[in-house]
Amino acid sequence: MTDMALKGADLIFTTSFGYMDPTINVAAKFPNVKFEHATGYKQADNVSVYSARFYEGRAVQGHIAGHMTKSNIIGYIGSFPIPEVIRGINSAYIHAKKVNPDVQFKIVWAYTWFDPTKEADAAKVLIEQGADVVLQHTDSTAPQAAAQAAGNVITFGQASDMAAYGPMPRVSSIIDNWAPYYIARTQAVMDGTWTSTSTWDGIGAGMVGIGEISSAVPADVKASAEALRDSLADGSYHAFTGPLNKQDGSAWLAAGETASDYGDDSLAGMNFYLEGIEGDVPN
Repeated sequence: MTDMALKGADLIFTTSFGYMDPTINVAAKFPNVKFEHATGYKQADNVSVYSARFYEGRAVQGHIAGHMTKSNIIGYIGSFPIPEVIRGINSAYIHAKKVNPDVQFKIVWAYTWFDPTKEADAAKVLIEQGADVVLQHTDSTAPQAAAQAAGNVITFGQASDMAAYGPMPRVSSIIDNWAPYYIARTQAVMDGTWTSTSTWDGIGAGMVGIGEISSAVPADVKASAEALRDSLADGSYHAFTGPLNKQDGSAWLAAGETASDYGDDSLAGMNFYLEGIEGDVPN
């Protein structure tokens, strides 16, 4: 970042949670350079933050997974135990549970965003534990390949569509669509209108895309999943709507109450599993 700023960059995007403090520190030294940090929460006069409500897409995936699992065991490959990933696990779980009360989640942490070997190993472990659906919050297609080799295991694309693995094992996907945001923020710097902002958009704004639901998904499940997607997009439904309890049984959201973005026990700082998920959030 320092090298970029010294070489005359007017705008620097730092695109991972772990860059948060370095971004703030470097930005303080270069007040005339604009910084955009992805998935973080620390702002400054020349530092904006932006993220996507991937948990909305996880709700759709959980809905499909709960309907389609035959073993009632759903595997989940986590990258890092940060709020973004924990939100996704919780959202997928509660929406799978809504349509299949017998569903169980097994979670393996890969501690990487992209490492095909680690991701493949994680998928194989989950399949060996009985998972016939594998969700991932990592970005390679290795879990898709592992599922394809195992046979009769369903997966979902992450970040990109991964449609080459359709109609099975990949039955849908979450697609990151950052381009409109990047273009708008770059144009704002060029126009001299850039200000520090916090942006958190989802399906409705087009920042989170839901990949085509494949023919491997029964027509009625596809229709209900698309209805869920549309209700999340138009705001008529919130993925975290009570009653919901924390993992220890303590109340989190009352009936009809929806989660707040910021504040105590908010989505932005989510560091806990919801009731029914087994295991501990890694520290």
